[in-house]
Amino acid sequence: QVQLVESGGGLVQAGGSLRLSCAASGRTFSSYAMGWFRQPPGKEREFVAVTSGSGSVTYYADSVKGRFTISRDNAKNTVYLQMDSLKPEDTAVYYCAADGRLATIREANYWGQGTQVTVSS
Repeated sequence: QVQLVESGGGLVQAGGSLRLSCAASGRTFSSYAMGWFRQPPGKEREFVAVTSGSGSVTYYADSVKGRFTISRDNAKNTVYLQMDSLKPEDTAVYYCAADGRLATIREANYWGQGTQVTVSS
């Protein structure tokens, strides 16, 4: 069982930055692929980024590539999402997810409760 707790959301102006954190419970954190997803108001949840257990492999949605960076610190059981050059369309509830396989992160077994990010124009 893995429990995930996101933090770091808030209100920021367009062009600004935020760093989200997701702290995981358990002693096998490095065996999980970790992903970030978001759900904009009135829309479906969408993939943002994913990293492998070691952090050596990462993938991004085209909409955030070059602006967002996913990273992890396995010693701290934490995954991060550094968000730069934020746009109003980045406004969403952001969720982290954990799964045993990077390829199935969209159907992850474990999800956090979400953290709100609001970008004002």
